[in-house]
Amino acid sequence: MNISPQFNHGAHEIFDVHEVLSCTIGALNKYTVLRSKVKDQELLDILDRQHQFMHQTYNTIVDCFQSGQDPAVPTKTYMMKENNTFKFGLTPTQPKKPIQSESEINDEIISGWMLGTAKSLATVKTGAAMETTNPVVRRVLADSIPNCIEMAYEISIYQNKNGYYQVPQLPITDMQAIMQSYAPAPVAVAAR
Repeated sequence: MNISPQFNHGAHEIFDVHEVLSCTIGALNKYTVLRSKVKDQELLDILDRQHQFMHQTYNTIVDCFQSGQDPAVPTKTYMMKENNTFKFGLTPTQPKKPIQSESEINDEIISGWMLGTAKSLATVKTGAAMETTNPVVRRVLADSIPNCIEMAYEISIYQNKNGYYQVPQLPITDMQAIMQSYAPAPVAVAAR
């Protein structure tokens, strides 16, 4: 059966891409609402760059989803400004608890929402890419997943630098014991 590229989509794909696009709209809306509440200029810069990038990615997905063909603007690569440096260890902090009013929203909460948003988009895009039959849409979704990961990583570095996200670390002897408990697999020769 000959199907035009525009309708070269399976049922799972239609529903999964619908979910990706709906979640992306939710993410864009969340970033728009949160923007006016951000106090830290660095977080505002991250939010603006991520919002702009998600906006373009959304348009790219819509384009190839509706046409079934290569989008006019291909998937780009998100480039974070953070420097990959984490502070390890725990320091005592106040216990976390839900806020009681909107006035309690701060940069820690906003950055947490941003992190959750990027992680959710990575998850929903991964699921959709595995159910997508149109090769162009599948590639666009698959190529956009590393960008979600990069955005989440950027936010986690920001949170760590500001003490919002602490990274516990095992004692070196424990790390070494676990890391050394694996060996490379021998090169397998194909059975004939």
